[in-house]
Amino acid sequence: MDAEKKKRYENISAEVVKLAGGRDNILGIAHCATRLRLVLEDNDKADIHAIEDVDLVKGVFVAGDQLQIIFGAGLVNDVCQVMADSLHMDSMSLGDLKSKANKRMNPLQKALKALSDVFIEIMPGILAAALLTGLSSVLGNIEFVQNNDTLYGISRLINISSGAIFGFLPLCVAYSTVKRFGGRPIMGIVMGCIMLTNSLADASAAAQGTVEVTTLHIFGLPVDLIGFQGGIIVALLIGIVTAKLDIFFEKKVPEVIRLLVSPLLTTLVSSFLLFMIIGPIGRGLADGITAVLVWMTQHLGVIGYAAFSAVQQLIVITGLHHVFGAIESQLLVDTGRNFLNPLMSVAMTAQGGAVLGYLAGHLKDAKAKELCIPSFVSVLFGVTEPALFGVNLRYRYPLIGGCLGGAVGGAVVYFTDLAALGFGTTVVPGIALADPAHNGYINYIIAHVIALAAGFIFCFLIGIAYSKKKPDRAVPGQTPAQTADSVAVNQKAPEKTELPEEIDAYASGDFIGIEKVNDPTFAQKILGDGVAIVPSEGKIFAPADCVVEMVMDTKHAVGLRTAAGNGLLIHVGIDTVNLQGKYFDVHVSDGQSLKKGDLIMEFDKDKIAGAGYDTSACLIFTEPVEGSHVDREPERKVSVGDRIAVIAG
Repeated sequence: MDAEKKKRYENISAEVVKLAGGRDNILGIAHCATRLRLVLEDNDKADIHAIEDVDLVKGVFVAGDQLQIIFGAGLVNDVCQVMADSLHMDSMSLGDLKSKANKRMNPLQKALKALSDVFIEIMPGILAAALLTGLSSVLGNIEFVQNNDTLYGISRLINISSGAIFGFLPLCVAYSTVKRFGGRPIMGIVMGCIMLTNSLADASAAAQGTVEVTTLHIFGLPVDLIGFQGGIIVALLIGIVTAKLDIFFEKKVPEVIRLLVSPLLTTLVSSFLLFMIIGPIGRGLADGITAVLVWMTQHLGVIGYAAFSAVQQLIVITGLHHVFGAIESQLLVDTGRNFLNPLMSVAMTAQGGAVLGYLAGHLKDAKAKELCIPSFVSVLFGVTEPALFGVNLRYRYPLIGGCLGGAVGGAVVYFTDLAALGFGTTVVPGIALADPAHNGYINYIIAHVIALAAGFIFCFLIGIAYSKKKPDRAVPGQTPAQTADSVAVNQKAPEKTELPEEIDAYASGDFIGIEKVNDPTFAQKILGDGVAIVPSEGKIFAPADCVVEMVMDTKHAVGLRTAAGNGLLIHVGIDTVNLQGKYFDVHVSDGQSLKKGDLIMEFDKDKIAGAGYDTSACLIFTEPVEGSHVDREPERKVSVGDRIAVIAG
């Protein structure tokens, strides 16, 4: 590194350290080739917006527990080393940095982050189910639709589709949890299937006493054969257990019998724990929480009503709310009125108001609009999971605002003596169930409007206080991606040839544009324009005559310099840096000259995919020759050697 560059990097390092809260606020430092990653004692002390304006910085965000600063190929190694030297701190491995970050978080923060990670993975499915449920509810109340065979058939199919997604939500949660905690995702699917098998009595029917439940006796302990429909907490717990067991048996079982024995032991042990320990604990929580909440509403007057509506949606997060149906049924039998239905309905509406409150504070954030608008629409039809898991729980303070708004709505329900004559439908469609006595329909609307407004106002005000305390952690319109680790390259280039330069397919498979890759840093072209190939086999070849400038130590990415002087990055898979080189075999080394078509690396595509990773192989034009532009070929199936792009002057 020459003196001029070193001085520039020292200035960058000094400015980043200052804006990150100073030397004492930095606990660990590492890099993943294009990103400088810092673990801070207090993220609130970092001025995210100011760091974005630092020389050579291309983007900044906080991903979970790390401040990540994108420098791009060719810079981050040197910047990281200069910063480490200036701080008298060793640069850490990514694994060590993650361990350092985890130690900084308290147990509640860890739990909330893990919960958020699990549900963000399956959020598209939840959103789809919510909107389908709303559409089904609307169509089901239109007489013309019900009297027309075709429209009725379409309505029924929509209803079946939405019900199926929510019916199998515990399976989705188990899958995502196992993946989040490092196990093989298929093992989560297996446990989800066991939880929902029709060999077990339906949980809702069992709670209402409409189905006979078989009880086994194992080691003298009673085991009720009841399914886990709606059992989100149970799915989370068994997902964590399954992931840990899968990792344990994969390490301990001899390789010669691992494929057969390891999944067998994981499934067997997890199943016993599910039925004998985890399941009963989950049901005990459901019964206890429900009993307390109902007692509050019956004995504490307006305080009990407000408290119920404040926390009811927290119960939805746990998945323990399915037992309320049995209580509502009993209320209707005993009194003819169901006061729980409007309480739950205003609690839902308040969470929807909180979603709008969050959106109002982030109107310039395209990602916020994309997430908040459909989440709020689903709330209108009584489905709050997208709002809870996609927005309110994820950003935390909207959840608080929604709970406070729910408390206000609950108080209104008490003072207006609002009740329902049925159960199962809430928010907009729920008005049909309102008891018309004492201006019930008008009071229903008033209670929901007040709950919506209260949730909005509380969230918006808390958001203002929150934003004053800590700066926005994300680049507007950009999600905090945790992937797309690329390779840093040195500046040595081979003897140049003239442009234009043809770039050939570096793998066989489906050739697509980089904007279609499932990673914001790549798709938004923060590191430069590019292309991608979804490979049909696990081999990567040189796309042009080039020199290898660096091989990432995790083997998943290489930096190349072509004969015409173009800097390229080939990055195999999304987030595959976490594999730490497992399943990759690189056949080149730094400084090696390659001819177009030479083999660069091999990787086990199936095992990488089986571990839950996207195997898309990206090629980024990180440093095209000045004044040049990239002309991409049409998307299609390609074989190694087919032309996919031309870099022209």
